[in-house]
Amino acid sequence: MGPLETPLEIASCRLYDVSVPLVEPFAISGGTLRTRRSLIVELTDAGGLAGYGESAPFEEPFYSEETRYSCAGCILRTLFPRLAGQAFASLDAAVAAATRGVRGNRMARAGVETALWDLVSAKSGTPLRLLLREAMERHGVPEEFRATQSYVESGAALGIPADGKAETLARQAVEAIGRGYRRVKLKVRPGWDVAPVQAVRGAAHAAGLKVRVWADANGAYTPERDFEALQALDRERLVMIEQPLAPEDVRGVIGLTHALMTPICLDESLTDDHAAQLFLDGEGPRVWNLKVQRVGGLMECVRIYRRAVDAGVRLWAGSMPETGVGMHAVLCLASFNGFVYPSDAAPSERWYPEGADLVEWKMDAEGRMTASDTAGLWKVGVKERLEAVGKLVGG
Repeated sequence: MGPLETPLEIASCRLYDVSVPLVEPFAISGGTLRTRRSLIVELTDAGGLAGYGESAPFEEPFYSEETRYSCAGCILRTLFPRLAGQAFASLDAAVAAATRGVRGNRMARAGVETALWDLVSAKSGTPLRLLLREAMERHGVPEEFRATQSYVESGAALGIPADGKAETLARQAVEAIGRGYRRVKLKVRPGWDVAPVQAVRGAAHAAGLKVRVWADANGAYTPERDFEALQALDRERLVMIEQPLAPEDVRGVIGLTHALMTPICLDESLTDDHAAQLFLDGEGPRVWNLKVQRVGGLMECVRIYRRAVDAGVRLWAGSMPETGVGMHAVLCLASFNGFVYPSDAAPSERWYPEGADLVEWKMDAEGRMTASDTAGLWKVGVKERLEAVGKLVGG
């Protein structure tokens, strides 16, 4: 019997609302984030151990249909009542009980599900990475892709500058490369695409720096209106173009995969294992951004991971960004060998003022972040931080 079979008895469920200011606004094609206002789940077992997870939607539904308000309602009214005061034989049993029959609401589910993983990690004394490896073995992931590294390469995700100037973005990119980030991802939208890419490349060349660049549209383009703009972006020979079309435009995304030379990457369209298989069946993109929040938690990540490595899909791990609580899951997942591109996982200082994050993550001068082998986030003082800066919701 492995650690995943650790029995759980949930004594209490708490939800905290936390608000952490960003060091600078982060703008994508659909909206701007100025503060990371997130939901932190705390599940306590009968012995007093606690597990922590994060639900990290935005205030408005510009990335997905979920918001902080909808996630809080789903967690408090549906997911928590299925866990509180109940005993479960294993992690699988607890996750199934909490989420059975719940359609969508993936970020809400991710918060509760990752808290259950963290509780099992704490109770069994097993680091999260090793729990994931056990889950991968059970799901038939080949041995070479169950191998994991102690670190993750970090890439910089740069939003659209507040002043709307390409030279501002170029300066930010050069600074990021100089700090060690392994690639630069640029947020684009119609009218803000080729010029910023060229500005970044020009500034990097002038500074004597090599840089890998890709663009992320967050679904801002339409094939009818913007095909010429996408062709122009294609000529820039980027590493990839991430989610150029709306998430629901499956046919358009598959068509664009064959119309452009630049690889297309799935983000918002990759909602679960079923969607992953649909894109494979349709000969769609073979580059995927796998996000814990977007697919509803780590168990679904494992299912998608198995399907991806079997099909030769090139993976990387995305971020919302989360606070340090959610980043723990991202880093552990991204440490596995099937993730071949630098992750969106970034050090706390990239997003938040010094000392403001719930768990402080660091990056070295080579752009590497350590995937922690702590058995449970309770060991790094999350409870104390929550009590200091969090607001209890519904309790």
